[in-house]
Amino acid sequence: MKISARNQLKGKVLSIKEGAVNGIVVLDIGGGNKITSTISLEAIKELGLKAGTDAYAIIKATSVMVGVD
Repeated sequence: MKISARNQLKGKVLSIKEGAVNGIVVLDIGGGNKITSTISLEAIKELGLKAGTDAYAIIKATSVMVGVD
């Protein structure tokens, strides 16, 4: 599968916290960095995600917010 998003971060699923409709998926993307995404439980099941699964965080956004203290 090819996709247009250029921001693709390969990682490994560290954890999935399931809620009523969505789940919070945490990926270890290396270098001590983690990325978290909230996706539907249906998507989690369709992708076969579980702890230890290799996966990609794919980021496609029209805006990125930056903040400082």
